Amino acid sequence: QVQLVESGGGLVQPGGSLRLSCAASGFTFSTYPMTWVRQAPGKGLEWVSDINSGGEIRGYADSVKGRFTISRDNPKNTLYLQMNSLKPEDTAVYYCATTSACSGVMCSRNRGYWGQGTQVTVSS
Repeated sequence: QVQLVESGGGLVQPGGSLRLSCAASGFTFSTYPMTWVRQAPGKGLEWVSDINSGGEIRGYADSVKGRFTISRDNPKNTLYLQMNSLKPEDTAVYYCATTSACSGVMCSRNRGYWGQGTQVTVSS
């Protein structure tokens, strides 16, 4: 069955960095565009970034542009999100999902495949 397993979250000080990973199995990862989505406490889902199947085309929300970098390693079936210059407002649960979960920047847990999420907390 399809599995997406995120890792790499944690507590980091403002200005710090984290690298999230998402290990995929149960489907042909290399043929799927992939997306990172986050959900801050008490807020809705927020599209963060996506990448096409080959890794050449990437998109970012304005709130993370210039600070976050999405990438993928298709032979390793793994998606990444490098997060630099982290801010307290980046605090959220971060999910990887197949891009079919989102229509533009609107994402739904009822569509596509999702991981269980990894908590990122940015605080001094």
